[in-house]
Amino acid sequence: MTWYDEYRKRVTTAERAVEHVCSGERVFLQGGLPTPVVLIDALHDRISELRDVEMIEALAMRKAFTGPECAPYVKLNTFFAMGEMRKAVAEGRADYFPVIFSRVEELFSSRRIPLDVAMIQAAPPDAEGYLSMGIAVDMTLTAALSARKLLVEVNDQMPYTCGPHRLHVTQATAFVESSRPVLELPPVPVGDLHRRIAEHIEPLIPDGATLQTGIGGVPDGVLACLAHKKDLGMHTEMFSDGAIPLIESGVINNQAKTINKGKLITSFVLGTKKIFDFVHQNKLIEFHPNSYVCDPYVIGQHDNMVAINSAMQVDFTGQVCSDSIGTMIYSGFGGQLDFIRGAGRSKGGRPILALPATAKDGTISRIVPVLDPGSGVVVNRAEVGYIVTEFGVADLYGKTFRQRTEALIAIAHPDFRDQLYDAAVKLRYLEPRKSGARTS
Repeated sequence: MTWYDEYRKRVTTAERAVEHVCSGERVFLQGGLPTPVVLIDALHDRISELRDVEMIEALAMRKAFTGPECAPYVKLNTFFAMGEMRKAVAEGRADYFPVIFSRVEELFSSRRIPLDVAMIQAAPPDAEGYLSMGIAVDMTLTAALSARKLLVEVNDQMPYTCGPHRLHVTQATAFVESSRPVLELPPVPVGDLHRRIAEHIEPLIPDGATLQTGIGGVPDGVLACLAHKKDLGMHTEMFSDGAIPLIESGVINNQAKTINKGKLITSFVLGTKKIFDFVHQNKLIEFHPNSYVCDPYVIGQHDNMVAINSAMQVDFTGQVCSDSIGTMIYSGFGGQLDFIRGAGRSKGGRPILALPATAKDGTISRIVPVLDPGSGVVVNRAEVGYIVTEFGVADLYGKTFRQRTEALIAIAHPDFRDQLYDAAVKLRYLEPRKSGARTS
């Protein structure tokens, strides 16, 4: 029997495929833009037939199973809360795993978190019967290989991407064929605030640097500032449409990379059809699992590694909160700590955390004496590097509490500097000012 015969034998309808999910089982749902919508919708339709099903996911792009109507049947756990998942976690219908992305996969492969079912999306099989994971390998490949039952939505509009991430058709339990546009995430417009932050980051990126960036106004603003740079590379958990002009112009050519020279290495993309078409069969871009892309040891082997991430709040000692607002889970660890650590050990590396100086229309400072109660520390004060706001750069690594406090107040919003100084005096990080003196 050929691989094609095996494949056709396992092709079925979505309704029949999700009958493989049973009460009491743990199910991995692929998140992000390759969410297997057809399978998830079919499972949602029969969820009331099941009991005590645990769903594990990250980057939920749709409402699937987060609504109160699913609570009697499903327990949701997420590695990264977005959209409706944030609300579900806040209201107790879902729970959150605080785990760095480089180590998520070992939870599956070691069976510390054994998976009964994995539901994923892939591109159609190639001439040898291998499925490409398309625009997201991340933790999904390992989940698929670790699950007892693998259900795959095979979408002929999913790009076929390169890298060591293929699955053979004989490794799946059932296939559901579809032909639909892959979910998209339009770019956030780059505003003046983003540009001002980006302008402070640009001088920290030398020619020949290898970049890690995310998605959003600040990363896209930074990329827009780099057209004059030379021989940049990318080793990044994810990238988006904003990187394409630099790749097409040759600014990002990956030729100065210390490892994987000539290749852009990533684990998933977030963006629009423009980037889907760009990565399709592009041999210069390789998709790898998070366990490789986010491994601090791998990251640190790149000379001049520049990691650019975001934060919610930074306190005087350099503790960084990125995954919550107080006790409310807002996102997740993702690969942030992995890349901060990796860039920190890189020769010439620069770990950067960027954030607006204020929140809530300028009424709250994001530079604070102490983190809000319940805030999670994603980057600890021993590993913090550069903090950047629209008012400048604070290099905290190797600095004392006093030096860090002075540097952070200098990049806080001017409206808050006096009260921050007064708070620093109460904490005995700074000396009282001379009479009449003000913080510049």
